[in-house]
Amino acid sequence: MTPIHARRGAFVAGDLVQLTDPKARRHTITLKPGATFHTHRGGLDHDDLIGLPEGSVVRSSGGTGYVALRPLLADFTLSMKRGATIVYPKDAAQVIAEADIFPGARVVEAGAGSGAMSSWLLRAVGPDGAVISYERREDFAATARRNVEKFLGAVPDTWDLRVGDLAEQEEELGALEADRVFLDMLAPWECLDTAAAALIPGGLFCGYVATTTQLARLVEGLRDHGGFFEPRSWETMVRTWHVEGLAVRPDHRMVGHTGFLVTARRLADGAVPPERRRRPAKGAYPAQDTSQAASDSPAAAPEPAGD
Repeated sequence: MTPIHARRGAFVAGDLVQLTDPKARRHTITLKPGATFHTHRGGLDHDDLIGLPEGSVVRSSGGTGYVALRPLLADFTLSMKRGATIVYPKDAAQVIAEADIFPGARVVEAGAGSGAMSSWLLRAVGPDGAVISYERREDFAATARRNVEKFLGAVPDTWDLRVGDLAEQEEELGALEADRVFLDMLAPWECLDTAAAALIPGGLFCGYVATTTQLARLVEGLRDHGGFFEPRSWETMVRTWHVEGLAVRPDHRMVGHTGFLVTARRLADGAVPPERRRRPAKGAYPAQDTSQAASDSPAAAPEPAGD
């Protein structure tokens, strides 16, 4: 079957359709001949949608109008049935851009969860790429497979979904020569050796974590590992705006914190990362030798002797 994003023309039976009401509430349905979509504002027969062009406006039996469109991937991931928490579209977009997921890339992912990020990765790498996804739980893997198949029309040949623990796959992945590794798990710092073994020199590691404690452990783990260049960490917040004539203001609600992203480039085997030349904040490392920390800073270097 054709992926949802590639379908054109009139709606047909089996299509996923997103119905949006006047209050911008969205409902995603699968068109079935003879079926009815029921709302508190009346029913809407699927037969009334089949054969209509995308972008049509249909009305329920109660008179409420709905705009009918095929869902975007961002819409689909927010409405999909979940086993595990999804990577939200705002973060998925950052992964695709900042982790530089390109057509033809070989990507290792763990864990697959509900298949949201797997869908983004598969579409980004295209027919010439490959995504190997690991998921510890069989039930989550089954949910991910169903969701990917539903959006892409079939399970693509470019996807290898495996039930297992990534941390135990270091030897297996060592010969993969992956371009990118994306980890969405509770303790990604435990899999850094495996990630380093899988990545080619210059490849990119990307981690997705929820809390500041996880963020700190992952960043320090990457620094201590020795096989990665200095990591970069950030979060993304989205604030929509209300625009109505002269009333232009930010909306009262925004999509705030969902997770932190961390990226780091893989160094060549045997390469030693240069010492950081940035002075740590006072108290950042309570147990460290403060004299050594100070010596790492250019400001602490002795002045050259005068003539």
